[in-house]
Amino acid sequence: MTESDTTLTLVLPADFRHADVLRFYARDREQVAERVLDLRIEKALHWQGQPAQLQLDFNTPGQAQATLQGADSTPAQLEQQLRSMLGLKQDIDSLHTAHSKHPEIGPLLAQTPGLRMPQSGSPFEAACWAVIGQMISVEAAISVRRKLIRHLGTPLANGMICHPLPDQLLAASPEQLRSCGLSASKATTLTRLAGAVESGALPLDHWAAQPQPPADEISAALNQIKGIGPWTQSYILLRGYGALDGSLHGDVVVRKRLGSLLNLPEPPDQAFTQKWLSQFAPWRALVAAHLWAMPTDSAAKDY
Repeated sequence: MTESDTTLTLVLPADFRHADVLRFYARDREQVAERVLDLRIEKALHWQGQPAQLQLDFNTPGQAQATLQGADSTPAQLEQQLRSMLGLKQDIDSLHTAHSKHPEIGPLLAQTPGLRMPQSGSPFEAACWAVIGQMISVEAAISVRRKLIRHLGTPLANGMICHPLPDQLLAASPEQLRSCGLSASKATTLTRLAGAVESGALPLDHWAAQPQPPADEISAALNQIKGIGPWTQSYILLRGYGALDGSLHGDVVVRKRLGSLLNLPEPPDQAFTQKWLSQFAPWRALVAAHLWAMPTDSAAKDY
């Protein structure tokens, strides 16, 4: 640790599920931008435009000990970033209060108490992940994301690489983006997304700095970008801002798990899933997250 490092100890709620955070940041087995070592996370990221490394340690029960290296920050700024990334700004208790007795979702809430959605290192990173993940498996999306980071990101001295910034994406040619495994349409969507951020039409970080990010305004602005439909908008709101009311009725895994929950002979269609989720507004995305987290015969994974 150096004099320029910023350190912080954050007290966690009694129901905090650190295993969910560890699993989210361990998605890439090659650990290009994130490393998970036992109960410690190392995350390469741009901090206010500067390449940096964030370390999170959960070894002390009930606490998260954080160190930011390589960029200047105040403890207050670091705390706000941590509270976002760990999902601590999300109002999960209200869902339990309102629907713990619900015949279908109530038992599921009891199975996964304290479930929060870990957030990406930045809204732009969340947005890129959402676009990359459209209509492909999680494993395929991880592979594409890894290549994108390796080809376009900012390397740190320790070998880790920060997710590319919007201007780094804009500097890439269509051929470079395609070489990462992106389809032509997704490469174009990412370029449009980065261009909107750079022009100020899509002020992702400005919205994130507000006490309550304006979900409707964010969704409306995202909707202006061709290639970013309702599912992608809802996912960006969830992973980028911790907004819990996006409707993920188009998500294949959500529909499969809902079919299992309701003992249906096959997964329901999008219209049925949308109607079913609507009864849980303003926590529709959080209910979808509980469906993702349902106990199944397969290993848990993050979407």
